[in-house]
Amino acid sequence: MKVKNPVSQNIRMFPKIKKKKRFAIQKSSSSLKYSSEEPGVPNRRTKTIYTPLEEQYMEIKKQHADTVLCVECGYKYRFFGEDAEIAAKELNITCHLDHNFMTASIPTHRLFVHVRRLVSQGYKVGVVKQTETTAIKASGTNKSSLFTRQLHALYTKSTLVGEDVNPLLKLGDLEQAEDVVQDSGNSYLMCVSESFDKQSKELTVGMVVVQPSIGDLMVDCFKDNVSHSELESKVLKIQPVEILVPSDLSEATERLLRNISVQLNNIVCFYTFFFSFEIGSYSLCMGLESPIICCLGPVIQYLTEFKLEKILLCSRYSLAKNENSTTGSVKGSLLWVLDHTQTPFGKRLLRKWVSQPLKSVIDIQARQEAVAEILCSESSVLPSLQSLLTRLPDLERGLGSIYHKKCSTQEFYLITSTLSRLSAELQALMPAIQSQLSSALLKNLLLDTPQLLNPAHNFLKVLDEKAAKTGNKTEMFVDLTDFPVIRNRKEEIQSVLSDIMEHRREVRLVLKNPSLDYTTVSGQQFLIEVKNSMSSIVPADWVKVNSTKVVGRYHTPFIVEEHRRLQQLREQLVIDCNHEWINFLQLFGDLYYILKKAVCHLATMDCLFSLAQVAKENNYCRPEILEDKSQILIMAGKHPVITSLMGDEDQYVPNDTHLQGDGKRAMIITGPNMGGKSSYIRQVALVTIMAQLGSFVPAREASVGIVDGIYVRMGASDNISRGRSTFMEELVEASDILARATSRSLVILDELGRGTSTHDGIAIAYAALESFIRDVKCMTLFVTHYPPLCELEHLYPQNVGNYHMAFLLNEPESTSDGEEMQPEFITFLYQLIEGAAARSYGLNVARLAEIPESILRTAAFKSKELEALVNSRRYVG
Repeated sequence: MKVKNPVSQNIRMFPKIKKKKRFAIQKSSSSLKYSSEEPGVPNRRTKTIYTPLEEQYMEIKKQHADTVLCVECGYKYRFFGEDAEIAAKELNITCHLDHNFMTASIPTHRLFVHVRRLVSQGYKVGVVKQTETTAIKASGTNKSSLFTRQLHALYTKSTLVGEDVNPLLKLGDLEQAEDVVQDSGNSYLMCVSESFDKQSKELTVGMVVVQPSIGDLMVDCFKDNVSHSELESKVLKIQPVEILVPSDLSEATERLLRNISVQLNNIVCFYTFFFSFEIGSYSLCMGLESPIICCLGPVIQYLTEFKLEKILLCSRYSLAKNENSTTGSVKGSLLWVLDHTQTPFGKRLLRKWVSQPLKSVIDIQARQEAVAEILCSESSVLPSLQSLLTRLPDLERGLGSIYHKKCSTQEFYLITSTLSRLSAELQALMPAIQSQLSSALLKNLLLDTPQLLNPAHNFLKVLDEKAAKTGNKTEMFVDLTDFPVIRNRKEEIQSVLSDIMEHRREVRLVLKNPSLDYTTVSGQQFLIEVKNSMSSIVPADWVKVNSTKVVGRYHTPFIVEEHRRLQQLREQLVIDCNHEWINFLQLFGDLYYILKKAVCHLATMDCLFSLAQVAKENNYCRPEILEDKSQILIMAGKHPVITSLMGDEDQYVPNDTHLQGDGKRAMIITGPNMGGKSSYIRQVALVTIMAQLGSFVPAREASVGIVDGIYVRMGASDNISRGRSTFMEELVEASDILARATSRSLVILDELGRGTSTHDGIAIAYAALESFIRDVKCMTLFVTHYPPLCELEHLYPQNVGNYHMAFLLNEPESTSDGEEMQPEFITFLYQLIEGAAARSYGLNVARLAEIPESILRTAAFKSKELEALVNSRRYVG
């Protein structure tokens, strides 16, 4: 979808975005169009004059041409023109011609559902609200004109923050609402810039990633190769929902980003910006590389449009894919195995732990000790702490919504009351925590949290619970001492009410009815009921409001005037309360960093409880972590994901791993197809990641040295969109690993060289493996079907070992009477043993794939013939 956006306004101290284009990869490719007709001019198609509402819409649309506008009209929101056609298609609602525009509408109370659905399809949605109230407008000079309307809020996939899209009444409402599109776990906005040094031939990439709803900010600056493998890896890890790119972005990089969005099976919105930059004017960006600062300007300006830029001031920046590479889902991944968290913010933190394993032995051991204590402690305080984490709202997102001053009163009360309750309950557990816990990490988290949460109580006690839960801001504050504007306005209202009640005496004298009182009917207040039989005594200047067969209802001239004034004061009170509410949220926002730190402590506790639960359910062991030694020793290790998928069957065959940087650091693994080689090398990588994130591991015993990176080259597939064959893809990835790996790395290569002919494939695989052994000196797992590679064990006997996955071979009886041969039968044992396998027994896999028997017999005969030919040449040589 391509649309043009008007020139953005300049933002002080940041690059001016001169022009911006927006387009999204989505199911609908129709472009957004809007009428270019001038207001007050007859429509060329209908020959009629535009209505005032249509003119108002057109004026707003001119300023937000790339936005689907929802316009508040009384008790519904309306769409006009192509916005209405888009809404009809995406929301499955009716669309019809009304005057000069197609139009569609939705009820006010369903706004959040429909905004979320439009945003999920990649649209930028604007909510236009009425800015005038009835009584105040009626008292003004423009009382006969159209209600004024302004753009109230904008929403995209990464900026889904606000009362319009999070109308939280009580815990679980949003989750239980029918057909609501839920927030994704990570809604990241990413900005990418690149620069190429012609002299050094180096490509430098800058990156800024932010999640406005929770304040996450990541920055990075790195050198990349022409294949952009590092950029691809980072984008796949982060999985942004919106990407800002410069106008001069190279075609190769843009194509890469689009291919990734397709690969993620997600609608990713792209925005192109044009800007100039002067590094000297950015004092608050000191210490950051120029490519990162080049990204910060567009990010800040983009977020300013949504009034979300302030979150960057309170963000601390930092910089393994958590999805199953086959299905793209979380199930079947390491995160799926480890995630037993109880809270949304705990789930997000665990995802970070899996993606960013620790490199500090002290930090890893601190987590291990905490997990060990949760597993072994008999203290009652830990179950109490775990129960506190159940059924908590998303405190992290809630704090972000409050900080942006976009929350509802219901959401604010839910968040503050939850924080206050947690503070009190944790405070009550302080004596037990101090006396019964020994883990330094647990004690630091728990002893610090109540103090951090305490300020929430001061804000909570100011609020009236009933008013907060019903959204009544006029009765929100219990004590008005700190709200003089509201207090004065309420005093004015009370004065008018007193005058009206005092006026009742005159009414009683006129009607000669000492017990007469005002009545309220259908919302009409201060009505004076007079029986129709006595209507003759009603003064002529009284205004008849309504009547029945029995009575007539009237307002005196005094009541008419005072009631009008009362309505104006009440509407002004609502405006005053809204203003004071924003100021109140501003005060709360000053505590954002403190409260977010407390929530981060709670998220850490949630993650530790999750790791302990996984370790307990699966009987994991605590690995030994070594700082100065490069080794991975695993006894009876298992694949954590496959073991979990198999459930209670417990049929996974455990295997040992012995890798030592100063000893046998390379394992060449051969064996039959389908024998379990790839599962084994993945198992080693996952166990290493688990050990470095502080988790217990699926093994009888493990000792792991800190690795600075795990580099993997697996699978065989081309990349046609980038003009690469299968072999080219293999070599690009292998080249990148050779450039980045160190002696403290773990390198995993699965069948390198199979993308081309036998001799070329063997040659490149042999040379690459030898380089890892001799030059890089990293720990290496190398799976191959090339027998010559096993000869490296003889060249480097101290550093290389040959292994294969064990199997039982049942060869068919040989035939001497000319009958066709049968392929052998293989029984997999999935046990790693020393020594190289002579063959790969691919025909057995062909049988498992149900290739017809006639083809199998022919293949078996041809296999024997080729094997004999190779042996005869070897003998002659």
